[in-house]
Amino acid sequence: MAAKGTSLRQYALTRLALVIPMVFILLTLVFLLMRVAPGDPISSALGGRVPKEEVDKIKADLGFDRPIYVQYGDYLADIARGDFGTAITDRREVRDIIKENGAATLELTFFAMIVAIVVGVTFGLLAGRFRDTWIDGSGRMFGIIIYATPVFFLGLMAQLFFGSYLGWLPTSDRASPIVDATLDTHTNIYTIDTLINRDWDAFVDVSKHLILPAVTLGLVTAGVYIRLVRVNVIRTMKDDYIEAARARGIDERSVVYNHAFRNALVPVITVVGLTIALLLSGAVLTETTFNWPGIGHTLILYLQNRDYTAVQGIIVVFALVVVLASLIIDFVNAYIDPRIRY
Repeated sequence: MAAKGTSLRQYALTRLALVIPMVFILLTLVFLLMRVAPGDPISSALGGRVPKEEVDKIKADLGFDRPIYVQYGDYLADIARGDFGTAITDRREVRDIIKENGAATLELTFFAMIVAIVVGVTFGLLAGRFRDTWIDGSGRMFGIIIYATPVFFLGLMAQLFFGSYLGWLPTSDRASPIVDATLDTHTNIYTIDTLINRDWDAFVDVSKHLILPAVTLGLVTAGVYIRLVRVNVIRTMKDDYIEAARARGIDERSVVYNHAFRNALVPVITVVGLTIALLLSGAVLTETTFNWPGIGHTLILYLQNRDYTAVQGIIVVFALVVVLASLIIDFVNAYIDPRIRY
């Protein structure tokens, strides 16, 4: 037990040490990429509507009149303090943007992840369990098609069919205008806020608005899980301990679901962390398609306005979230599977 605790602690410390240079390189790349873009970002963001004297003043206020190495040092120091910058166009702090719009993206990403795991694991398990049958072929075909389909196209088709044609679900926004205007927010995650307020009508309303974007984003991501679970179930079914369980007369259903399936899920935990990046990138298009007021939709608006300080800050936050999620997944994997620690 002591050796296990020591090896896990050493692995955690090593992994944490590796995160530092990775974050440093990541921050440096974002800084440089934002500054090699052609044109003057301040003038472009302001659209030529401001006199040159005012533009120069804004540049001085934001520190863009300083040498590049000084800007870089200030940039790292600000991020270390949790200051991700100020938008040029509307003078909003990026921290405030994350607080106000991040909850919407978090809500969408969480439910999309649930959809992806449920659909992906279910189809992957069935495909692996009934290998080389029509179930396997259908599951693989579904996974390939759904993964290859652009998320905005799938979203538009869902809007047309379930919104316009059938009229079952709303096609945009997080809630109806009356709910959005009167909802007493605590966390800015509408499903949680409506439950806290015990406003069941509002809960049904926000849930209906959440279904189409969450299912759209989740289905696209589910294609990854279908293939991964299928391959691991097939591989696990060939292991010696599975044959030994069968030889002892254990029921085939128990062998599959209590033995093979559990071990086949270990690699899925790793992919969960990696698909967070996929979900966040997909959230940008999903939020734009469904007019979902999250970080992705806000990022597109700032990109259109060429407000690169806001874009830089939001991208940095996205990247840090992905790094943190990957770190947590690594720790969970190391705890579950001792082979990773050695």
